[in-house]
Amino acid sequence: MQSYNVILIGTGQATGTIVSGLLQSGFSVAVVEGDRVGGSCVNYGCTPTKTLVAGARAAHMARRSADFGVHVGSVSTNFSEVAERVNAMRNPATEGFQAWLEEATAFYPGWATFVDEHTVAVGDARIRGERIVIHTGTRARAPSFPGADTVPWMDNKGILDLTELPGHLVVIGGSYIGLEFAQAFRRYGSDVTVLQRADRLITREDPDIAEIAEEVLRSEGITVETSAEIARLENASQGLRVRYRRGEREHAVEGSHLLIGIGRIPNSDSLNLDATGIETDSRGFIKVDEYGRTSLPHVYALGDVNGYGAFTHTSVHDGQVFMDQVTQPAAGTADGAATATPRRTLLSRTPIHSMFIDPPLARVGLSETEARALDRPVKIARREMRTINRAREKAETAGIIKILVDPETQLILGATVFGTGGDEIIGMMALAIQNRIPYPAIENTVLPHPTVSELIPFMFADLQPLS
Repeated sequence: MQSYNVILIGTGQATGTIVSGLLQSGFSVAVVEGDRVGGSCVNYGCTPTKTLVAGARAAHMARRSADFGVHVGSVSTNFSEVAERVNAMRNPATEGFQAWLEEATAFYPGWATFVDEHTVAVGDARIRGERIVIHTGTRARAPSFPGADTVPWMDNKGILDLTELPGHLVVIGGSYIGLEFAQAFRRYGSDVTVLQRADRLITREDPDIAEIAEEVLRSEGITVETSAEIARLENASQGLRVRYRRGEREHAVEGSHLLIGIGRIPNSDSLNLDATGIETDSRGFIKVDEYGRTSLPHVYALGDVNGYGAFTHTSVHDGQVFMDQVTQPAAGTADGAATATPRRTLLSRTPIHSMFIDPPLARVGLSETEARALDRPVKIARREMRTINRAREKAETAGIIKILVDPETQLILGATVFGTGGDEIIGMMALAIQNRIPYPAIENTVLPHPTVSELIPFMFADLQPLS
């Protein structure tokens, strides 16, 4: 049986950080992957979807060209060429990543299962690890609606295999995945209907943010149906039919294609964790401490599978937390007390995310709704995008900026930037929150004109108590 210092099961976005750091530190490393190398981000998430979104925006802006006095004539899209571009972005990244792993590590293609606390089976091979890292991510939740086993449907992976544009795409689920695809395919020319079980879209965000998002989508011709309880799925002459209830009435929508985005579940169920005693929660996420350690101290669970984040950036940070544990001496030890830097933890980061509809929606820290639940004073400043010159110059005036602060400490508690450039602007707010920079320091910062971000320092003069 071959033994290694570290076995890495799965190749999500912490992989590059972990493997590079371990090799530089002289560790022997085995990597196990049963699917495409790179995890969701490279293959089914960030890279291909943002490529898809970028093309959709190009089509959208071409149709809007007359708003700027530019006349280009009719605009058409060739979706097979769109698909080729998407694959041209993701396939070389995956292939290059795998080639590097095969050269730099002991690479085992196949699905891993635990034999015992230190041993992993991959096909006929048995390998032993001093440390083991579970980095297997999540997958789309399969629907349990009546008829789901008789009607063809797609998840976020399957929809990227399309080479022809859907005539009418029906989307079940009104959050990140569903809305990004809904807007993109509408801009490419599909009819799109979004069915959302809740009474509003993107329920993790403030109600007014959800309202703005719905207005944007409707303005582009997307049909949005909220409070839609799915009754059953059926085949139809032109594709499929989704029957849903709103209150006491039943409605139906027919489409050519169906995308289901109703959440994700962790890829922990195929690992035979019962052989180890590693604990999971009621949803299947692997329980970890603030350093990513499972109930077995030598086994770590990083990335989406631990439930501490569902984003590439949180996965990468999990990898950094792991590397701190492996390579840094503990503070307070004889060899490290004077020089050790504070170790990162999963709990030390400030939650941050972006949703890549257009305009993008980005948030760091608390939302207004969450701030209202605090038992302490909070102040808020708001500015609508339509009041910002840079947004008006670009004719992209949908959205709002919100900043929440603690009036006693003058620290920023959270910020939402929903509008043009929001996915980039949010980084400035994240820096301030993570490093506990009081907001007067931002007030005194000169930012370039004309930009959206230049208005941030002036917003603090408008702080008002949350009523």
